[in-house]
Amino acid sequence: MAESFKFQAEINQLMSLIINTFYSNKEIFLRELISNASDACDKLRHASLTEPTVLGEEKELRIRIKVDKDAKKLIIEDTGVGMTKTDLIKNLGTIANSGTRGFMEALESGAADLSLIGQFGVGFYSAFLVSDRVEVITKNNDDACYRWASEAGGSFTIEPVEGDDALVRGTRIILNVTDEQAEYLDNKRVEDLVSKHSEFIDYPIQLFELRSEEREVTDDEAEDDEDEEKKEGDEEKKEGEEKDAEKKDEGDVKEDDEAEKEKKTKTVTDEIVEWRRLNETKPIWMRPREEVTAEDYNAFYKSFFNDWEEPLTQQHTAIEGQIEFRALLYIPKRAPMDLFDKQKKLNNIKLYVRRVFIMDNCEDLIPEWLSFVKGIVDSEDLPLNISREMLQQNRVLKTIRRHLVKKCVETFESLVDDEEGFRTFYEQFGRNIKLGIHSDSKNRERLSKLLRFHSSESADEMTSLEDYVTRMKEGQKLVYYITGESRSAVENMPFVEGLQRRGYEVIYMIDAIDEYMMQNLQEFDGKKFCCITKQGVDLGLTDEEKAADEARKAEFAEVAAKMKEVLGERVEKVVVSTILASSPACLSTGEFGYTANMERIQKAQALKDPMMSMYMVSKKTMEINAEHPIMRALKERFDGNPEDNTFKHMCVMVYETALVTSGFSLDDPSTYAARVYRMMALGLNFAENQEDEEEEEEEEEEEKADTKEAEEAKMEEDAAAADVDTLD
Repeated sequence: MAESFKFQAEINQLMSLIINTFYSNKEIFLRELISNASDACDKLRHASLTEPTVLGEEKELRIRIKVDKDAKKLIIEDTGVGMTKTDLIKNLGTIANSGTRGFMEALESGAADLSLIGQFGVGFYSAFLVSDRVEVITKNNDDACYRWASEAGGSFTIEPVEGDDALVRGTRIILNVTDEQAEYLDNKRVEDLVSKHSEFIDYPIQLFELRSEEREVTDDEAEDDEDEEKKEGDEEKKEGEEKDAEKKDEGDVKEDDEAEKEKKTKTVTDEIVEWRRLNETKPIWMRPREEVTAEDYNAFYKSFFNDWEEPLTQQHTAIEGQIEFRALLYIPKRAPMDLFDKQKKLNNIKLYVRRVFIMDNCEDLIPEWLSFVKGIVDSEDLPLNISREMLQQNRVLKTIRRHLVKKCVETFESLVDDEEGFRTFYEQFGRNIKLGIHSDSKNRERLSKLLRFHSSESADEMTSLEDYVTRMKEGQKLVYYITGESRSAVENMPFVEGLQRRGYEVIYMIDAIDEYMMQNLQEFDGKKFCCITKQGVDLGLTDEEKAADEARKAEFAEVAAKMKEVLGERVEKVVVSTILASSPACLSTGEFGYTANMERIQKAQALKDPMMSMYMVSKKTMEINAEHPIMRALKERFDGNPEDNTFKHMCVMVYETALVTSGFSLDDPSTYAARVYRMMALGLNFAENQEDEEEEEEEEEEEKADTKEAEEAKMEEDAAAADVDTLD
């Protein structure tokens, strides 16, 4: 007779705990039940190590799944340790010793002890996500076989089981699947779930299949009594063979052939029962590194991550101690097209807990800059039934993340010795390294050693910062660099020529992300970085050079002041440059402002804030080359007539040209083009050049006439005012 028991927690709270707190995806019920079955097998296996007799007659440890569509039942059975009657009451009737209500209240207030997760027995109760009634038939070696049953109505029953339903050992869970969840009554759906979540369970997971097979039989063999039919068939076959032998001896082969032709055959269909294993793949990361070959690693990578290429390298690690986990990480040979697509989910690292798949889009498992790394992490410490929200707060996960980042950096460093391999790696994932320098302060110094750039001395090969430092001139204290859109653009900028003349090497940074990276990378090996497009570049001048520089500044002080007056708000100031060699002028920016390249990047943002862009516009300083013939000619014209219109026009022309050569964009390209065309006309002595000059003279005469008329009108007004005063 069945005994009835009450749950120790209200069923409404139970379902709320399961659905709202832990499980947002109903399909994980199968993962939880298979994991429980695996744990039961583990317990029995451990017990058998010291006491082999516990295995009894049922030696094989396995998990079986059967789908019964007609009865709407899904059955999961294992040959594990099983449960006694006391275990049933304790494990399936109690949710938490501390009480579900207390846990829920603590969870809502944010004060819940997350380490308690996994002790609440909610893994089994996930069965109610897809079923309205659950039966558990279980047999432990120390007790009889019992059936536990509940319809999630606040109570459950327990009764003994005898006869055909009784088990030798283990547990059978029978789910009465609801109509809404009928999709789980399909073998293909079950197979997909096992492949997704439980592929690497240590014990065989077998799925019941009933398939049809056709075969050809004779009329005699197709009689109703199969046993008698088989017996008669064997006798006939034996007699036939003896007759054949006799006929052969007698030489009567023709008569035998005719007898065979007279036999009639027909097709019959047999129903074949099969338990097909679903988890054939072995968890390669659980094997010692010494036992795994490169071919094994590559084959697993191709099959598991669906990549047609072999990986560039891999990192197989096992961490043991207070926290235990294993990881197998791969570096692909090729970056995906959507590597930096913000809409793409990060799903390259798959998280397992004791070989049970948990999720593949855990953003807290690995930082964004390592999103290209593929692999598997298998933890022994994380609870199986844990939500993504709680996972984010788990200290174990934070420790795993720290170790994964460390191992990835070590893998990158090991590639440096392989010149070809590192070149491939950097071509594909160099921007990720730069993103790591920008966002990961702890590993910034180690990552900076992996950087590679073109420079003014490296020709077609890229150079490392370490190599740059070894080539620095004696007494050089700064690492000089310039940012821009392309190598051809930056190496021809006027800023570079002065440093090259002095023998300094300049690093070319031509990735857009370099601008963001350099905001956080202040120095390397004790040498500070210096952007040569910013004002005040320290060139390490001697006392004589400084004295000559001061003399030039004094000589061009008035010219610089007048140029600032002509250019107005377009520049903050005009100064004599120490960095220019063959160019007449350039435009530098403030030490803490945007460079020309950064300004270009910000303007290209599709969703930029117009107000922010206005505030972040670079304050430009115009630097002039006092030794250049153009600047000398302008000074002579200024000395002859400070208000000379040609001087003013040439100042604007020099400014706009410097704007282009320094990497900035023109606000009004058409006006600049008109000035260029006018200069071309002057050089080619076009007739329209004379017309332009005549038009300019006419405009000047009109301006003088207007000025004269205004002065005469003012004199008349003053005279009229004086007459009024006299009358008064």
